Amino acid sequence: MSTENLSQNPEQPPRKPRVAVVFGGRSSEHGISMVTAGAVLRAIDRTKYDVLPIGITREGRWVLTADEPERMAITERRTPNVEELADSSEGGVVLPVDPANREVVYSEPGSVPKALGEVDVVFPVLHGPYGEDGTLQGLLELSGVPYVGSGVLASAVGQDKEYMKRVFTSFGLKVGPYVVIRPREWERDESAARKKIVDLAGEHGWPLFVKPARAGSSIGITKVDDLAGLDEAIAEAQRHDPKILVEAALRGREIECGVLEFEDGPRASVPSEIPPPDTHAYYDFEAKYIDSTPGIVPAPLTDEQTAEVQRLAVEAFDAASCEGLVRADFFLTEDGEFVINEINTMPGMTPISMYPQMWQASGISYPELVDLLVQAALRRATGLR
Repeated sequence: MSTENLSQNPEQPPRKPRVAVVFGGRSSEHGISMVTAGAVLRAIDRTKYDVLPIGITREGRWVLTADEPERMAITERRTPNVEELADSSEGGVVLPVDPANREVVYSEPGSVPKALGEVDVVFPVLHGPYGEDGTLQGLLELSGVPYVGSGVLASAVGQDKEYMKRVFTSFGLKVGPYVVIRPREWERDESAARKKIVDLAGEHGWPLFVKPARAGSSIGITKVDDLAGLDEAIAEAQRHDPKILVEAALRGREIECGVLEFEDGPRASVPSEIPPPDTHAYYDFEAKYIDSTPGIVPAPLTDEQTAEVQRLAVEAFDAASCEGLVRADFFLTEDGEFVINEINTMPGMTPISMYPQMWQASGISYPELVDLLVQAALRRATGLR
């Protein structure tokens, strides 16, 4: 869909495209999603777009919220939540599942529903399950509403670290050693499941990283230095996801690279490096968002290394059939090889996030980045493509 199709009749000037920024959600990344949304709401060009902020509460209710990005920030080491910005404690927003009707409706108990107008594109700045994992993308496909970012399959693959690694391996991208423990394995025979993990440590050594298989923002991850800490780490990961992933540690540097979809295809940003944090065991949630461990942009790499990681980032984007944007995370091992760790199909875009910083260093400001993402979504039809 192009912006040329937005005129209401020949006698009226074309209306501005309407962008619904959707944020919050039911995952453990609810607060970070709000911080990202605040940055997007500050950056989006109000002279070019009409903006409708829609929050999803932790319980899953869609609500209208105040358009006040300054309230969507981390304050006193605490992340915000949608309930604090909701216009009503009972009202809800409904997106019709009808490709012929893009009108958003707001209703409250005992009141006549109110039409809020059509939405031309959704900017879903949700992180984690119930938003970044293909679920919301499927709803928007059924509704026929264009949206920023990857489609159902790529979003699902990008959320599930096991299948992400399987896809990358099938396309010839190198991944590190790992094992997966599914909930049925754990329920059927805990000792056999635990032995898989111990065998991984026996082959590759400690430490191991125990993670929820379908979460992000380093939430629920534990660095395990020996057998004594394993059970507690498993329990912590399972609090966020019954399916867990355990990775062997890779010795090397953490390198990230952004990918952005242009009209002529995806391109990679300059890469960044995440140095080991001084006050944390690894680059965990606190180091990322609370203590704001700074990354190095651009990463101090040779020209050959920069070109190689940019090539691999675009390959990962294509391998998972991604659209719009991706942040690809790698390890540069001690023998000079890039090993892909994961991709994020809706990376953090907070003011301190690496994805916008990498594009800033590549010559694209945050407002320009948001505009490019919205324009890419408006160009792309929903449905099979």
